[in-house]
Amino acid sequence: MTPTPERTPPAPPLQPLDDLRVIDLSSFISGPFASVQLAEFGAEVIKVELPGVGDALRRFGTLTESGDSLPWLSECRNKKSVTIDLRRPDGARLLKALVEKADILIENFQPGTLEKWGLGWELLHELNPRLIMVRISGYGQTGPYRDRPGFGRIANAFGGLSFLAGYPDRPPVTPGSATIPDYLSGAYGAMGVLLALQARHRTGRGQMIDIGLYEPVFRILDELAPAYQKKGYVRQRMGPGTVNVVPHSHYPTGDQRWIAIACTSDKIFERLAQAMGEPHLAEPQSWGVLAHRERDRAQVDQHVAEWTSRHTRDELLERCEQYQVPCGPVYAIDEIFNDPQYAARDNILRMNDPRVGEVAVPNLVPRLSETPGSVKWLGPSLGEHNDEILGGLLGLDAAERARLRDDGVI
Repeated sequence: MTPTPERTPPAPPLQPLDDLRVIDLSSFISGPFASVQLAEFGAEVIKVELPGVGDALRRFGTLTESGDSLPWLSECRNKKSVTIDLRRPDGARLLKALVEKADILIENFQPGTLEKWGLGWELLHELNPRLIMVRISGYGQTGPYRDRPGFGRIANAFGGLSFLAGYPDRPPVTPGSATIPDYLSGAYGAMGVLLALQARHRTGRGQMIDIGLYEPVFRILDELAPAYQKKGYVRQRMGPGTVNVVPHSHYPTGDQRWIAIACTSDKIFERLAQAMGEPHLAEPQSWGVLAHRERDRAQVDQHVAEWTSRHTRDELLERCEQYQVPCGPVYAIDEIFNDPQYAARDNILRMNDPRVGEVAVPNLVPRLSETPGSVKWLGPSLGEHNDEILGGLLGLDAAERARLRDDGVI
């Protein structure tokens, strides 16, 4: 009987960035979110933290039995943690050694901090001309405000988003989350890395990427800037409404919930009028043209709200789907967990962590058909990879590592 040949296990799927090494000096959310996107698609991300203290993100948000927070576990997944005090000469020396072996460095200190430690861009670029460095700060590396500290809430306000959030007769409110600028800056930081890598393929040289937290916020404010420059128009708070289109808002339902309806054209409003059983509303002499709906914005929104209030949310969703009117539920997180679309797309990833058990986190974005990324582990323990990186990568023997530990450098 011929023995069955052993099957070679399938090779792991190709990762788009698995030939890259990233040094992450950043803390909290903006820089860590930039690096985690690279880690999810194969890059080796070495997160450098202060010995005995670690990233402030470890203590931000809901704490777990591991001592680290849920945001840390989610946003520092796939990273390797090493502890180095960059303020000490030996610590600066270790970072320089890492930089010589790295492709990318990410930091979000206040401008001038790394320079004060003798670790500025010019020096690091000289050490490694291929290095790509992402620098995220409150206001960027230049300008009269460069030295001011910044957080997401400040960036929302300074970037122009907070002024638009809320109702016209009430104070501005937090636009969804105070961390939106951090996540946006991280996304732009990761995109900047990919652009710089493409340039490096052609030139052989790295470059510095400079992002102020407020800049991605300002970038996404649709026509706000040109409308002011051309027309002198200063958009005000509109509650859930939207400039230039109506009905385009959140509406109450008969079962005490909310739905979002978006009519961005006269044709879609015609379909909504049919769904409401009032096709005459879409006639030109009524509200069939946008100019008339804009003129009567309050009445249009009130009329739609009266209709939605007579039906349950599910009835409205079914009716709008029947007539191809863009409509969706205004979800709380518990409803997201029970939605079949989220389940079908695997948008919620459940990871088993030996320290805390099962943790549900948002899955990867974007979705690549041939080179998908993956989540291998959640945010690591402080200094978990010291021996692997300092011993294996940098070649420090056990005695040297012990000396550095005793000196408080690692």
